[in-house]
Amino acid sequence: MKFKIPAKIPKNVLLLGIVSFLTDVSSDMVYPILPIFLSEVLHSSPVFIGLIEGVAESTASILKVISGWLSDRLGKRKFLVSLGYSLSSLGKPVLSVVTTGWQVLGLRFLDRFGKGVRTSPRDAMIADSTPPESRGLSYGFHRAMDSGGAVLGPLLAFLILPLIHKNYRTLFLIAAIPAMLSVLVLYIFVKERKKIKEKADSLPSLKLSTFHPKFKIFLAGAVLFTLGNSSDAFLFLRAKGLNVGVVYIPILWMILNLVYALVSSPAGALSDKIGRKNLIISGLFVYVLVYFGFAFATQSIHAWILFAIYGLYYGLADGTMRAYVADLVGEERRATAFGIYHGAIGLTALPASLIFGWLWQTVSVSFAFIFGAVLAFLALLIFIFGL
Repeated sequence: MKFKIPAKIPKNVLLLGIVSFLTDVSSDMVYPILPIFLSEVLHSSPVFIGLIEGVAESTASILKVISGWLSDRLGKRKFLVSLGYSLSSLGKPVLSVVTTGWQVLGLRFLDRFGKGVRTSPRDAMIADSTPPESRGLSYGFHRAMDSGGAVLGPLLAFLILPLIHKNYRTLFLIAAIPAMLSVLVLYIFVKERKKIKEKADSLPSLKLSTFHPKFKIFLAGAVLFTLGNSSDAFLFLRAKGLNVGVVYIPILWMILNLVYALVSSPAGALSDKIGRKNLIISGLFVYVLVYFGFAFATQSIHAWILFAIYGLYYGLADGTMRAYVADLVGEERRATAFGIYHGAIGLTALPASLIFGWLWQTVSVSFAFIFGAVLAFLALLIFIFGL
């Protein structure tokens, strides 16, 4: 897939986009298949799959707070970004030899540990490298590159699986190659600004009372939304339940990310002109419709349509929400703010995935998706009337 690179994209943002692209090629060769592997090969229950995803994301969230705070304290970004990507890459080849669900939990923990270390400093590095008037475009471009990797990754999985006779373990081993390449690009080519700021005389504060009031309202809406936003792993199980063949599950994920990639950069640029709020509200409205759609879907064609529309939500809201955080916080506390934002929504991921898995298993699949849609709608009201 080809991306048109706008002239306003700084070199560091372009390189970080390439790193994310390669990382997501690797991760998304694995991600759509992993819940199927857990269910069919390792015989894990939906609740245990929810536990794996919840623990993994919550681990990342705690580290995002710490790494963001540490990055601002040290006035450095690249070391933490490089460490995080390296840790995530180390666990990829080991997936090919796991024999129990608990081992998968450990590797997902390592992967998300790395993500937690890198995300807040990386998002701050993007803002550090970009003038405010084109910040939405930079975040949108980075999200487009990230999701572009998530287009190529599932496509490669779709093409490779028949060649290796649906041997999931071999696929996991092949997926380690682009992960290693991403680390090389990061270490060799990405340059940190020589001076982000003077090292702080006092520790950056994590108290919400010291942040802009709109940041706190935004954070409250994001947490409520996340409580109903379970792991996307459940979407793959839902698609399988709608009679989508396992070999086509990666293509569903590819379609979602294709829409995501195509929408992210234009949406980010549009948010620079008309404001972040309108794009965020539009994205959450799409999410509400999609989850209601999954609740009442009855045919495989419904899964294909809903996955495509779900990509629109990501394209409209994901990069825009990051740009909004950067708008509200000064450079000296930017990584800390990203850490609080990512940490808050990520910590909510554990109860969100556990609740969703429990509702799926004990009430019904439809009720679980309706629950997610209702909470997203309530969050939407907070964004409409609070920001």
